[in-house]
Amino acid sequence: MSHAPDELTRQIVGLFAAINRRYSQESEAAATAHGLTPLQAKALLAAEEPAPMRHIADRLHAEPSNVTTIVDRLESRGLAERSPDPDDRRVKRVAATEAGRTVAVDLRTRMPFAAAPLARLTAQQRETLRELLQLVLDT
Repeated sequence: MSHAPDELTRQIVGLFAAINRRYSQESEAAATAHGLTPLQAKALLAAEEPAPMRHIADRLHAEPSNVTTIVDRLESRGLAERSPDPDDRRVKRVAATEAGRTVAVDLRTRMPFAAAPLARLTAQQRETLRELLQLVLDT
C-alpha cells in the first residue's frame, strides 16, 4: 500500500500554500507602505479598540514578551499608547492613537484578501471548514 499523496491531496495542499502566500504578500505590502513589519501592522489592527496586551499576543500568536517590543515600536511612532486597564491596574491596555487608527484604516484598504480571506464563504461553509481543519490538525 502506497502512502504517496493522491492528486486531490496535492491540490488541497497547493491551495493552502497559495492562500498563505497571497495573505502574506498582501499584508507585507500593506505594512511596508507604512514602514511597519507585518506583525506591527497586525498588532496595530488588534489595538484599534483598546485591548489588553494578552489579547494582542493572542491575536499575533506570539509571546507577550515579544509583543512588548512590537508595541514599543508602535508607541515610538505615535501609533499606539499603553495605559493601565481601568478595571485592573496590573493589566496594561494598548490602544491605537488617532494617527494609528488612520493607518489601520489604510492597512485594511490595502489588504482586502488578508482582512477577510473567507468573505466568499457562507457562515455554514466557514463552520464546516473550521471543523474539517480541526479534524486534520487532531489527526
